[in-house]
Amino acid sequence: MVATRLFARKGEVFTLPFGGRSPTVPAFGRSSPSAMPQPGAAGTEDRMINQLTISELTRKLARGEVSSRAAVQACLDQIQRVDGHIRAFLSYDSAEALAQADGADRALAAGQTHAQRPLLGVPVAIKDLIAVKGHPLNCGSKILGKFVSPYDAAVIERLRAAGAVIFGRLNMDEFAMGSSTENSAFEVTRNPWDTSRIPGGSSGGSAAAVAADECIASLGSDTGGSIRQPAALCGVVGIKPSYGRVSRYGLVAFASSLDQIGCFAKDVRDAAMVLEVLAGVDPRDSTSVPQPVPHYSVDLNGAIKGMKLGLPREYMIGGLDPDVKDAIENAVRQLAKLGAEVVEISLPHTEYAIAAYYIIATAEASANLARFDGIRYGLRVEGGDPIELYSRTRGAGFGAEVKRRIILGTYVLSSGYYDAYYLRAQKVRTLIRQDFLKAFQNVDAIVTPTTPTAAFKVGEKSDDPLQMYLSDIFTVAANVAGICGISVPCGFTSAGDSEPGTPTPKLPIGLQLLGKPFGEETILKIAHAYEQNASRRSEKPPLTL
Repeated sequence: MVATRLFARKGEVFTLPFGGRSPTVPAFGRSSPSAMPQPGAAGTEDRMINQLTISELTRKLARGEVSSRAAVQACLDQIQRVDGHIRAFLSYDSAEALAQADGADRALAAGQTHAQRPLLGVPVAIKDLIAVKGHPLNCGSKILGKFVSPYDAAVIERLRAAGAVIFGRLNMDEFAMGSSTENSAFEVTRNPWDTSRIPGGSSGGSAAAVAADECIASLGSDTGGSIRQPAALCGVVGIKPSYGRVSRYGLVAFASSLDQIGCFAKDVRDAAMVLEVLAGVDPRDSTSVPQPVPHYSVDLNGAIKGMKLGLPREYMIGGLDPDVKDAIENAVRQLAKLGAEVVEISLPHTEYAIAAYYIIATAEASANLARFDGIRYGLRVEGGDPIELYSRTRGAGFGAEVKRRIILGTYVLSSGYYDAYYLRAQKVRTLIRQDFLKAFQNVDAIVTPTTPTAAFKVGEKSDDPLQMYLSDIFTVAANVAGICGISVPCGFTSAGDSEPGTPTPKLPIGLQLLGKPFGEETILKIAHAYEQNASRRSEKPPLTL
């Protein structure tokens, strides 16, 4: 008899084949609107555990002040309280998460330390395109049906070795194609700071879950800003490592030369701790680079005096929201007060980054997504012949945005257009990378806004793909060039009435720091120094209070 494990999505219960124990997990629950916590409401001791950073939690775990089980239960309780409004999670297995936590508690009791396993007992949630053995793997799409991953991604192996408690599948734009998480086939994730607004994308579920204290940290992927942009819009830290720094083995590919796994965290030190675990060469990923991995968290000493930071004139554009512009200028002044020298630089091919990115990304997507054909796995819609089966399956399984990008990518790779579009985009890519490398000869890091505006309303741009694509205008160049980047909160928009009788809440704004290839140590140090002197570190979304 095959044992089963229960996962649930949007009120359904999926029964998945899984060897081991009998199912004990209740159906996934959504909290009712009436259960929404009120600002200022008192919380229990366990409820507060989920608000801790990794460094705070691991100190308490090491001292025996809290247990990993209590930390995981606090996260699960928070999901029950607020995820009916946010919808960051597609599924989770409470029993398995608590069993992992019990294992971590036993390891701590047996004498294992966080020096040996730095994330021992820490709950980490995972974006729904990173493989976790025995868990659903849907990439926010219907095309994969009830597919269950048969293996762990390399980053999951590393998290397990570090002692992390891995739980939950986080919502995303279908196959990571989107900037708002409105393209998910299952649900629209909301921003914890204002649930009428988007959390960013494609890793919107990952950012929203951390901002709402539903987990201590989370993993996401970044193809053109899909970690940094939602991190900025949700007011958390998000880091995209250099291409080749973290193994992509077990990451479902969107655009193979642009994709990179990174993390979301509540502060810069936490991001550094997680990156230390994730980074490193992997022989199963031919693009993984054998670079030594620094002890990122050890070097966060707040000393940036004498560093030179570049402010590219091409990024301070006319369409920049005034609140964003003010926040970035204030952040730059703060960095200067800390001893950094800020100089203006030029990245002259920046204006071509969006066009080059969408040619390269869609071309690679059209090739990568050809494997979803209804033959080998996932959804299958029968047809009179293989071609009809193929077309009917893909027609039913893919959403509108994925179809749009497959069509565009197939077009730019087609005979007669390859040289005019794809080859030319690759040449522009080289020019963009050269711009960055030339700039890094004179500066230690580059400072920019992460996004041109704060979070916009759900549905505001969904009918205008070109406007949606421009949400990534400040982030795509880093992926095209293969460099590293981090977004750190740097302020809020002004609260007020955008229309008579319609209050506008203050919304987070992100500061982006870009570093040279494999220069994560530098941008983490600068981001941490800024963070330690910022005034908004303790603010939380009203939904989570």
